[in-house]
Amino acid sequence: MRIKTWQLLFVLLTSTLSAQPKYWIYLSDKDPNATPVLSETTLENRKQAGLVLWDETDLPVRSEYFQAIQKFNITPLYASRWLNAISAALTPQQATTLRSLNFVTDVVPMDVDFVIARTAPADRSALAPVMSQVQSEAFKSQGFTGKGVTVGVIDAGFYGADSSHSLQHVFSNKRVLGIRDYVKPNQPAEWLYTLAESYSDMHGTEVMAAISGFDIDDQVQYGTALNAKFYLARTDYSLREWRGEEDNWIAAMEWMDSLGVRLINTSLGYARGFSDPKENYEPKQMDGKTSAISRAAQLAVDKKGILLVVSAGNEGEDKNWRIISTPADAKGVLAVGATNMRLWNRIGYSSMGPEFLPYIKPNVSCFSLYGTSLSAPVITGFAACLMEANPKLTNKELMDLIEKSAHLYPYGNNFVGYGVPLASKALALVKAPYLPSNSSSVKVSGKTCTIDVVTSDQMLVIYRKKNKKDVISQQIAKVQDGKITLKKQNGEAFTTVDLKDRAIEVIWE
Repeated sequence: MRIKTWQLLFVLLTSTLSAQPKYWIYLSDKDPNATPVLSETTLENRKQAGLVLWDETDLPVRSEYFQAIQKFNITPLYASRWLNAISAALTPQQATTLRSLNFVTDVVPMDVDFVIARTAPADRSALAPVMSQVQSEAFKSQGFTGKGVTVGVIDAGFYGADSSHSLQHVFSNKRVLGIRDYVKPNQPAEWLYTLAESYSDMHGTEVMAAISGFDIDDQVQYGTALNAKFYLARTDYSLREWRGEEDNWIAAMEWMDSLGVRLINTSLGYARGFSDPKENYEPKQMDGKTSAISRAAQLAVDKKGILLVVSAGNEGEDKNWRIISTPADAKGVLAVGATNMRLWNRIGYSSMGPEFLPYIKPNVSCFSLYGTSLSAPVITGFAACLMEANPKLTNKELMDLIEKSAHLYPYGNNFVGYGVPLASKALALVKAPYLPSNSSSVKVSGKTCTIDVVTSDQMLVIYRKKNKKDVISQQIAKVQDGKITLKKQNGEAFTTVDLKDRAIEVIWE
């Protein structure tokens, strides 16, 4: 079977925003004789990663199913080949009718709130401190700036990006390779640079700055991947936040995969809703497999070789939610939380990982004053530099390396994951992935213990945990004469002592 060069993954059939609820129409099968829609770059990437070059998820949706659906006065919006599904705005009667068709396996509404992590503009000066936290100088000193790496950014808007002072080097060197608007696709894509309906329309611009921003006049670095290239996609309509735009998000993912993009940042997430409560996500559904976008995200990781970096969410102080949003819940994505700058512990708004998950979320964290929207792109830039350092790293190897470079590894938790990735440690692991962690553990009996610590800090963060990952509380411990004294709390089985460059795990017996 001949494999064509890339085409548009999703078939756009209308550009209007319907007032009717949107649904996913899941289909039964595909034509095995159809032609995969992939670029030569995509195929080469998969070959180097040891992945199957293409499978059924790369085949287009059957055209006859489009035609059959249209006979019911329905206008399909997008077709996802990954999910083998079509999105459309439907009346309740149309949804019922479609469920009776023999080629339709399910019809699922997607009408709940779509939450972006932040809507207020960021002060550029607040973006720079994280560079010292993640040790960006280590990348700079070895000449790693994300050169040759293409980054996809899926976001809410890119207003002013082409005229942004901190992104001047990106646009002047023509390193934006393509831009696509999935909200209003009939408009020229470049209009996104001049569109400003709300503060959210500059959200993607700030995300780009956190990946590769640099102030030429003041010589201030905002991101590590100064020489990365970009594909940009808008999937969220800022004046209407609803889950009905998840098909836009999946469309953008498939488009970027077709172009061979291996690294994608998305600082968007689905959580609670404001419409029909019966259609809202519940916290228990943040399980990595319920939502369509989490299933698509996991497929992107497992079958397409993509490293997907996602903001964990800003619901940490919301008593009705508190945990990560989707697709940060997908096991294979790199979910990024936020810390404060001084102590590196979880900042209040940063969403926590659900205790019912068998794996750690968020995966890592770093400083952000303005939400996990801006901590995720810091780690995306970090990943781009590592991809430049070793282009042969697979997406899963890269994610593993970033986790191992984090300062608490291997003693992670559901507040900050494995902690803050450190560039010096990551570059050492690129050369010698077998290097052991310098963290340590100690077993203690009884109700109290005294731990020797080597640190210049007078106060240390400790995480009291009920098991190996789930935090009861994060607290501050005072260092006296090079020691801290701990008293076991009810239900406490492990305590992680954070020394910023390493951790000590106390195991209560």
